[in-house]
Amino acid sequence: MTGPRAAALALALCLGGTAAWADTALQILYGDVMRALSAHERPALRQDHQAWQRTRITQCKQAQRAQEQRPEWPRLYHECLVAQTRARRQALMHWLHHGEAPPHNE
Repeated sequence: MTGPRAAALALALCLGGTAAWADTALQILYGDVMRALSAHERPALRQDHQAWQRTRITQCKQAQRAQEQRPEWPRLYHECLVAQTRARRQALMHWLHHGEAPPHNE
């Protein structure tokens, strides 16, 4: 395969690695926060994190739906995933310091 489709596929594979790296770093932080929280705080974080995991992909797909037919869609989609992961990192840091979800989190 050559041309724009091959370039888009190569970019998607590279960006997928970036998203995977961000996910791995986030899971390490999540484990650290879980260990730092008290036993009565952990179930709320577990529930919050599972909800975030369920919605992240859906939110990024919806946000980039209009771009889906364009060659840059994989890049836009993966950038969204990485941005969502970075935002989640901030939320986990709030959990670490306050033992609860950030105020904007429902």
